[in-house]
Amino acid sequence: MASSEISEDFVPGRKLLVHVAENGHSFEFDCDESTPVEMVQRTIEKLCGLPPGDQFLLCLDRKLEPHRPLSFYKLPQDDREVFLYNRPRLHADAQPPPAETFDLPPPADPPPPPSAARDPHPLDDAPDPALKALPSYERQFRFHFHRGQVIFNLSQTKFDACQRLLLEQWVQQRAMETARGSMDQGYRVVQQSFSEFVKLYSQQHRHHSELLQNFASNIERLRSCRLHPALQTESRKCLLDFVKEDHLRKLAENCAHSHRQFEVKVSQFKSAFGELKRRVEDLGLGRASASLKDLDVAIKDHQKYLAEQKSIMQSLSKDVNTVKKLVDDCLSRQISSSLRPHDAVSALGPMYDVHEKNNLPKMRACDDAIGELLNLCKAKKNDMNLFVHSFMQKVVQVQSVIRDIRLQFPAFMEAMDRQDDVFADLSVARGIAPAYRACLAEVIRRKSSMKLYMGKAGEYAERLARERELEIGRRSEFLRAQGRFIPRDILATMGLFDNPKPCDVNVAPFDTNLLEIDFAELNRYAPEHLAAPLARKGSSLSEMEGNADALTETGEESVHISGTGKLEVENAQLRADLASAIARICSLSQELGDDPLDDSKVGGFLKDAAEKTAEALRLKDEYSNHLQSMLKMKELQCSSYEKRIQELEQRLSDHYLQAQRAPAGKDASSGSAHRELKVDDDCKSGVSGDGEVHMPYTAETSTEAMEEASSASASAESKLKEHFTEQSGKPREGADENMVDFPGELIPPVLDPGKNLVDASMVEQPREENTGCEKNGGPKMEAGNSLLSLDNSMNGGGGGPDEPPRALTSSGSGSSRSALMSKSGDMFVSELQSALAERSSRCDDIESQLKTAVDEILSLQQDLEVSRKLLEESQMNCAHLENCLHEARQEAQTNLCAADRRASEYNALRSSAVKLRGLFERLRSCVAASGGVAGFVDSLRSLSLSLTSSPKEEEDDGLAEFRACIRVLADKVNFLSRQRTELLDRCSVLEATDGKLSKEVEEKKEQIKNLYAKLRLEKQASKEKISFGRLEVHELAAFVLNAAGHYVAVNRSHPNYYLSTESVALFVDHLPTRPAYITGQIVHIERQTVRPAAAAGGDQAEPISGGAAAAGRLVAPPTNPYDLPVGCEYFIVTVAMLPDAIRPLTS
Repeated sequence: MASSEISEDFVPGRKLLVHVAENGHSFEFDCDESTPVEMVQRTIEKLCGLPPGDQFLLCLDRKLEPHRPLSFYKLPQDDREVFLYNRPRLHADAQPPPAETFDLPPPADPPPPPSAARDPHPLDDAPDPALKALPSYERQFRFHFHRGQVIFNLSQTKFDACQRLLLEQWVQQRAMETARGSMDQGYRVVQQSFSEFVKLYSQQHRHHSELLQNFASNIERLRSCRLHPALQTESRKCLLDFVKEDHLRKLAENCAHSHRQFEVKVSQFKSAFGELKRRVEDLGLGRASASLKDLDVAIKDHQKYLAEQKSIMQSLSKDVNTVKKLVDDCLSRQISSSLRPHDAVSALGPMYDVHEKNNLPKMRACDDAIGELLNLCKAKKNDMNLFVHSFMQKVVQVQSVIRDIRLQFPAFMEAMDRQDDVFADLSVARGIAPAYRACLAEVIRRKSSMKLYMGKAGEYAERLARERELEIGRRSEFLRAQGRFIPRDILATMGLFDNPKPCDVNVAPFDTNLLEIDFAELNRYAPEHLAAPLARKGSSLSEMEGNADALTETGEESVHISGTGKLEVENAQLRADLASAIARICSLSQELGDDPLDDSKVGGFLKDAAEKTAEALRLKDEYSNHLQSMLKMKELQCSSYEKRIQELEQRLSDHYLQAQRAPAGKDASSGSAHRELKVDDDCKSGVSGDGEVHMPYTAETSTEAMEEASSASASAESKLKEHFTEQSGKPREGADENMVDFPGELIPPVLDPGKNLVDASMVEQPREENTGCEKNGGPKMEAGNSLLSLDNSMNGGGGGPDEPPRALTSSGSGSSRSALMSKSGDMFVSELQSALAERSSRCDDIESQLKTAVDEILSLQQDLEVSRKLLEESQMNCAHLENCLHEARQEAQTNLCAADRRASEYNALRSSAVKLRGLFERLRSCVAASGGVAGFVDSLRSLSLSLTSSPKEEEDDGLAEFRACIRVLADKVNFLSRQRTELLDRCSVLEATDGKLSKEVEEKKEQIKNLYAKLRLEKQASKEKISFGRLEVHELAAFVLNAAGHYVAVNRSHPNYYLSTESVALFVDHLPTRPAYITGQIVHIERQTVRPAAAAGGDQAEPISGGAAAAGRLVAPPTNPYDLPVGCEYFIVTVAMLPDAIRPLTS
């Protein structure tokens, strides 16, 4: 990998650390980031003997590929380790690793202390026996020190081995953690995929189960729903006639069977994943980690033995130095006079005993303890090796299961898609009714939309007409203003007299063939329960129609517009929105039924509902605060009313007491006049105190007061309506307005002009009841009584059948009239009290009714607002959902086409793969058949025959090619089997022949060996044989001395062979006398011819043959030294000495 591809935080190191997971050994390599992984593997092979194909390198859950450089994995790096795993050991049938052997170097025991004879010391000849003992102590102390040093070194070696074994086990622990991390990574991926699959399957299973459970009810609902009369035909009377019932029922049975089968498969898959989860959870490292921690603690505890040995060694070293110093002092005669040799020797004795009996045994005990620790570490290390072996095998098995489960996900997802395809036709039975209702609602929506469209066209024409009138007026005003200054012809020339033309808006009729239906018929022919499955998913959607209907009615009542056209347009708009909402609700019910909501959508809906609820609660709190403020203001008004009523009641009570105290003997006329005056004064003071009534108590004033009260009642009713419409109360200014509006607002029947103020029921009410009401009524009862007293004082009972006050005012004097007046006053007071009690009770009832009405109005307005918001939100959601639905349908169509194409390809590949899998299984069974080669040949032949005889229709090229290959392979294997049988027969024959030939060869070898020895002897004999014929080089020749003193060769055919002078000198120089004959090996022969004396100088020696030393040599022979005739040939022979030939001569 190039350096530019390495991340910025990667700082390469120089050392690559590789740990062997099998035994915990570690290797450190000097390399850089450009080193390929393959080179590292080859180096590991040289060190461990593990081929690269059997090496599995892992670093931080990533496998190291051989063709990658180390920089691809951000290696080498100081804080990163590479773990090496042995692939053959990971197989399930692999043998566990053998027990490790831990060989420690044998301890080198120090030699025993030498004796005085072998290691003499100057103090050995000392006259004092104490001085003679010092060298012995020195030798012993040195021996003790060396012995302790050997024990300490051995303990240190054992302790280092323990630490090394512990580190190797920690390395194995990290290797297992790394392998476990790699396994966990794959498991997390599978777990995430399994969770998503289970969630999708649960939704699909719930949806399909509902379809199967509700199938019968859906069929009955379709049968019970009659079609609109305009839609009915002979073959179609109800919604069930849209589909074939028999086909649907058969389809439902098939769907139920497929549903059960797939449920069984999924349950098996869930159990397999549960088993995988259990195996992953059981695969833990807690026991190994705890064992390592205990071993680490034990090693740290054993460090005290090394510390103790170090202290003993220091003591031994000190003692050696002490005795050495004593010896040196004695040698240098510097011993202190106070310390005599005997004292020194006596002090060394206990030290020697401490060495022998305490120090050295303690060191051996410490060494034994460390040795036991080493044995424990060895056992733990072997146990860890076995644990790593079994753990890695389990990890590989779990990874294999994870891989198998991961490969099953596509098959199950494909099965889910098939289930959806199977149930797609079954969902038609549930979707017909909502679709039918949606179509009818769409008809209503289109009719209302047509009215709305035309209404808007009319409004547009009216708006244009108004704009035209405004424009014409503006132009006329302009011409009037400027026509005084500019002539008319100039204005006409400028074109300022033209006016805008009227606009005619014409809409061509459309949707003329729509079904005649309205909302009442919609609910009759397609009732709301047709979309029943939607009600259990969200009640807000099912309630939206009712809310929209209520909103339509309320909107029609609350819209204040002028003109019937605008009202119809608004009504058409609302009807269209309501029909659209109904159609959309039906579509949503069908869509939500086919596509169940998942957890994310449910969470989104719940979140939106929570936000809307919080907003509604906030608005409720605000409105509650507003009502509380209104209530406080009304309470203030009621308190002012109560105070005023109490004042009036007090005045009336005072007036009554004064009437009772009047003297009985007074003149009746004066008394009556005085009483009339008091009553008039009290009435004036009681009524005019608030500034409303200023008239005397007469019949005319009573009639006028009744008319004013009637008018006041009418005005109060109108004000009450305005108060309910505006939903807010404003305090009126002044106590007079309060006193005038109070009876009209709270007791409208009292001021009714068609009724008397005090009727017979009021007069006949018992006094005890009134008294009880006054006692239990509280302030409200007192206020009602005061108010009733005020009304009676104002009206004076005018208009009734009995008029006691008028009789009193018109009568003369006399005692009878006085008594009658007194009796009439008592009756008048009792009537006032009874009327007051009844009116108070009526006031309480009306007040409670008023509060109830106000609360109902507020709740209705709140419901209206919520319904309006819901309708607006539903309209927006419907528009958004329509867009989403359109996009989803397009995307779904595209995906469906692609899925169909892929499904067909996959089905073809799957069928081909299944067939190939079956053929491979049969081939593998043939290969694994028992019986050896013969069984394999027979099984393969039978497989080939079965493939040849099997049908071949609808077979693709791959299967046909595979069948052909199997047949060819069977033929070739059969041929090879026959050839193998023949070769085995031939081999047996050849082996027998080879045995015979070997024996013959051995015999021939023995004969050749004998012949060769014989030949060599013959050659030797032939070489040593003297030649008496034609002489040749390398032959032996014998020369005898003739009379002339020349040595002439003994030869039968050529007598003129003479021994050369050099050869004669060679033989004669070693002898005291010349021998009679000379035997030698011919080295060179020269042929010469005797010439005349004149041509003797021109004679040339013609060599016949000879060695390299004499080749081409020109010889100038002397003139006929052998006394031969001219023209005669002779030969001069040069020979080599034969020691065996000349030995007899010398003897």
